[in-house]
Amino acid sequence: MRFLLITLITHAPDPQTGALAGTADRLREVVENAELAEELGFDGYGVGERHERPFLSSSPPVVLSHIAARTRRIRLFTAVTTLSLLDPVRAFEDYSTLDNLSGGRLELIIGKGNGSAQRELFHVTPEDQWARNAEGYELFRELWRADRVTWSGRFRPSLTDAQTWPRPLQQPIRIWHGSATSRESVELAAQHGDPLFSANVTNPIEPYAELIRHYRERWAVHGHDPADAVVGAGTAGFHVARRSQDALATYRPFFRARLEFQRKLGLEPVFPTLEDFAERSSALIGSPEQIIEKVLRYHEQFGHQVVHLSADRDGRTPGEHRAALELFQSEVAPALRRAIPGPSWPSGD
Repeated sequence: MRFLLITLITHAPDPQTGALAGTADRLREVVENAELAEELGFDGYGVGERHERPFLSSSPPVVLSHIAARTRRIRLFTAVTTLSLLDPVRAFEDYSTLDNLSGGRLELIIGKGNGSAQRELFHVTPEDQWARNAEGYELFRELWRADRVTWSGRFRPSLTDAQTWPRPLQQPIRIWHGSATSRESVELAAQHGDPLFSANVTNPIEPYAELIRHYRERWAVHGHDPADAVVGAGTAGFHVARRSQDALATYRPFFRARLEFQRKLGLEPVFPTLEDFAERSSALIGSPEQIIEKVLRYHEQFGHQVVHLSADRDGRTPGEHRAALELFQSEVAPALRRAIPGPSWPSGD
């Protein structure tokens, strides 16, 4: 099994102190967490893309380029690249440049994105966002593979024998399709034989398990070998400690802040208590033994080979944050790697 740390670069007051870090300090923390992830032996580090408050993740290629310069081994993910909002030619240029700067360590997770504010910012409607995502992906995919491209579509000007520069280092790049509960992303992934990354963060396991089953069914319908399907899955929260009581006690104020944030947005919490959240959600909060058991239980439903954890401190002190990641890497990750084979990685082992 492979393990990623992912951040959406949320910019919110510290749940413990109420202090709000400056923008530069928050972005610096993201880069430092990527360095920590590499130091501790995580396989990948991902940066999301959001174009609305309270996020600072509007420009993943810029952030990941800085991380690329500060790291050497860890693979760099987008989580997700919102192709429904972007010009695929411009996105190709940015990410092909990043692929070269990183020495071919880039992996893309694409998706339509969430949030009405960013749709309005880019003049994308709920009715056309899926079509834009699919069209953007088809053109992006072709640009990555071909030196000259002739193309026409609905949402951008056509191309005639167009050349794009720089040409990427990886040929081709691995592109994952991120999905919460949407079959549109699943169909696109299965059609092209691409891996799927299930968000797996908002609800109990059932809707995500059903979507992954559908992905495997469509994968076979499109003529791909079932053994080649690759699935990743997110987690709704993370903290590991030697004793489960200590893990829950440390995480409790962060969970309380999470509930308050959801209610400010007018959302009814799916998991009203921390104990319910730790039991029924995908959150990995507890002792190493509890976390291993939970990932294996989810694996029975998902068959996934990649897991992401939150890269952020979420109110923990730097020492608490590092200790949790170190304990995960020393006791949880080795057991799961022995139990579940991971997918091949283009660089590293």
